[in-house]
Amino acid sequence: MPRSLWKGAISFGLVHIPVELHTASAPSALDLDLLDKRDFAPVGYKRYNKVTGKEVNQQDIVKGYAYEKERYVVLSDADIRQANVESTQTIDILAFVELTDIPIKYFDQPYYLIPSKGGERVFALLRQTLEKSGKAGIGQIVIRTKQHLAALLPEGDGILLNLLRYQEEIRALPAVPQPRTGKAGQVTEKEVQMALSLVEDMSESWDPSQYTDSFKADLMALVRKKIKAKQTHEISEPEAEQAPTKTNNVVDLMQLLKASIGDKRRQASSGKSNRKRTA
Repeated sequence: MPRSLWKGAISFGLVHIPVELHTASAPSALDLDLLDKRDFAPVGYKRYNKVTGKEVNQQDIVKGYAYEKERYVVLSDADIRQANVESTQTIDILAFVELTDIPIKYFDQPYYLIPSKGGERVFALLRQTLEKSGKAGIGQIVIRTKQHLAALLPEGDGILLNLLRYQEEIRALPAVPQPRTGKAGQVTEKEVQMALSLVEDMSESWDPSQYTDSFKADLMALVRKKIKAKQTHEISEPEAEQAPTKTNNVVDLMQLLKASIGDKRRQASSGKSNRKRTA
């Protein structure tokens, strides 16, 4: 079993549920190293003393809070845990809310919760309660040195803990440029209906397996191509980016919508005929 990131308990009323926190996602971006273009040697990350300029070993680094300029209070991991033992060891469920009441912009990072030894029965009770109520448990958890808001949801035999952003972390919506005034600049009901028809044509059941990181695949294809061509140390010159073509014409918008609907229907028809031939 993978190593847990955090061990503690869920506080559910008077119920105490020992749990472990596990990562529920993994980055899929291409891992690129930083290189010196003069000799293609790897560029390292160096921790150094900003006064002496000398490198500092990991074991000599501590955490400190600057309460005045150049004056610090040093805090060890033990200090941080002792500041509020209960907060660092428990996920305290504060309320239960409808999942649809939480705007999507508040969701941040998913984790899995599984029961620790001896907590299987009460863990199952909470999971089934969440499942039958259809609501999310809202709680708080301290990971490293930060307290997070979190939503607890049933996930298979386990519980999904999704970190939430606090209200103070959400920025206000910037000013949104509006269409110019006048008939030619306004969205018409006919355009809205045409767009809704396109949405209807493109609607399907959610299947995350059909979506892949094509950009990463294309980058890897380019890497393999360069290796095959023995271009392992050559740097491509940057190409001038072309500005996107602007269109403000209402007729163009309608034509694009109609063409999009027709193209989607042709693709669907072609897919059906192909399935019949292979059947």
